[in-house]
Amino acid sequence: MLSQSVYTLVNQQNGNLSFKVFEFDNDSYFDHMQRNNYFTLIIINAGEGLAKVDLTEYHFGENTMFAFYPYQPFMLKTKGVLTGVCIQFHHDFFCIYRHHKEIACNGILFNNIYDEPFIQLEESARKSLLFNVSQIVDELKRDELRSDEVIVSYMKILLVQATRIKVAQQSIQETDELSGKQRLMIQNLRNAIEENFRLKHSASDYADLLNVTPVALTRMTKSHFNKTLSDLITERIIVEAKRELYLTGKTVKAIAWELGYEDEYYFSRVFKSKTDISPQNYRETIGFNRGAS
Repeated sequence: MLSQSVYTLVNQQNGNLSFKVFEFDNDSYFDHMQRNNYFTLIIINAGEGLAKVDLTEYHFGENTMFAFYPYQPFMLKTKGVLTGVCIQFHHDFFCIYRHHKEIACNGILFNNIYDEPFIQLEESARKSLLFNVSQIVDELKRDELRSDEVIVSYMKILLVQATRIKVAQQSIQETDELSGKQRLMIQNLRNAIEENFRLKHSASDYADLLNVTPVALTRMTKSHFNKTLSDLITERIIVEAKRELYLTGKTVKAIAWELGYEDEYYFSRVFKSKTDISPQNYRETIGFNRGAS
């Protein structure tokens, strides 16, 4: 599909990566832990192996699409062939937050605290996604005549397609795996976290809200999400903190206060423990668009 192995756009102001697309034929690009300050999409055409993402391991095979957000730790390990295509892009080039209403992928493909960071692709879906990648490559080949807006347009289409696939798979998976009572409890927990994460940070708070014992809620959360309830709550806080750091000019202290932390330094330690970077450094490396929406 690609006549050369790598196509890259660089931010002329700071020299950082803006956009990159490349084919790979082995796992050497991803066989060590990544913590990139840009989004990463990986479409696996052939091969299988083990993906280590955050603190969880997943088995994967061909026709898989991974979606990783900035500073999310991940690596892919295989014993045999691994082929596919990778797209990497910085917030400054394509802002997930700014295009949220158009593509609705933030919280589904990326920054999804409730689900695994990949989708399975039917052959027709994989070919459709790869067609959009080829259109992006064709535009990149134009050099001086290149239009970044055209690339962004194809990225929107690609992300909408992937998001629709993931939404459909989530619905099927939960229907197959959970009883009606369990589905209701999971949804109630999600709703409770979304409504209260700024004020309620302890697992016992959510057990009280849902009128279940902490032990029962902990067991269900670990079984369904493969995470502790405390992890889910903290990760939701971090997602919101990232959005505030990127989109607003609020101080770290103000953001910490709005998220229920009276001590900004404790908040910064929590943020760094999850992202491996301080809130201020995250703002400086991911980009800062004052007042964007």
